[in-house]
Amino acid sequence: MRKHLLGLEGMSRDEINQILDTADIMRTHIDNNEFDNEYAKGSSVVNLFFENSTRTRTSFENASKFVGANVVNISVATSSVTKGESMYDTAMTLQCIKNDIIVMRHSIAGAANYLSKVVDAHIINAGDGQHEHPTQGLLDMLTMRREFGRLDGLTVAIIGDIKYSRVARSNIIGLTTMGATVKLFGIKTLMPQGIEQMGATVCDSIEDAIEGADVVMGLRIQLERMQSGQFPSVREYHREYGITADRLKLAKPNAIVMHPAPVNRGVEIAGDVVDGEKSRIFEQVTNGVAVRMAIIKLMSEAK
Repeated sequence: MRKHLLGLEGMSRDEINQILDTADIMRTHIDNNEFDNEYAKGSSVVNLFFENSTRTRTSFENASKFVGANVVNISVATSSVTKGESMYDTAMTLQCIKNDIIVMRHSIAGAANYLSKVVDAHIINAGDGQHEHPTQGLLDMLTMRREFGRLDGLTVAIIGDIKYSRVARSNIIGLTTMGATVKLFGIKTLMPQGIEQMGATVCDSIEDAIEGADVVMGLRIQLERMQSGQFPSVREYHREYGITADRLKLAKPNAIVMHPAPVNRGVEIAGDVVDGEKSRIFEQVTNGVAVRMAIIKLMSEAK
């Protein structure tokens, strides 16, 4: 395990498999409600979130506790940051009070990388700007691997807000590294130029993306990040570009549906699909805890 988890870019198959294999063990602990508090006993984990988050922060908090680490959540809204403290000074404060692992989410791409250069602690990137969200990519791959027994040879369709999605970037990088084929679809204003250079195929229609897919992954339409004029009405978007039960008939018979959540029901994905038998959306949440347990365990062993 590397000292820091800043992104999936540059990671090898062996490195990714080490995390996924360990996460499989952690998932067994979760399913059996049996937790080994010795895995990270004596380690201290700080959740430093400069962006609002419920799922990711809570997932990291539970994961830390389940492997025996001490965990502290720092609410930036009530911290010294609001008084003008720089990120450097915040980092040095955390350094001086001897934290082993810092989990950081920030709106600026590269923030986690910066932190890794100024503190001795292990840094886990919990999402930085439009760059990456590596633990989401890993939990998505764990979900697929547990379903199909492999990643190599799978066809994964990723549909929605590609341009603003750090989840899309981590999934494209991770899945192509592991030998999967990635197909993308999004309206033109939500599709970044040159994304094909990452190894994915851009499709002309949602139907082309879904056809023959093993996995159909919707991405949240991030309305709060979008500029006016980039987006049709919600009703029009769902009618033209939403993941519906009818469109899913184009995928392979045993295909599954995924989404990083929170889901905008009736926008990027229909409500009956979210709750349908093909959906693994809530399974992803549990796998997220397993992946984060695995990473904290591995980093604690490397202290």
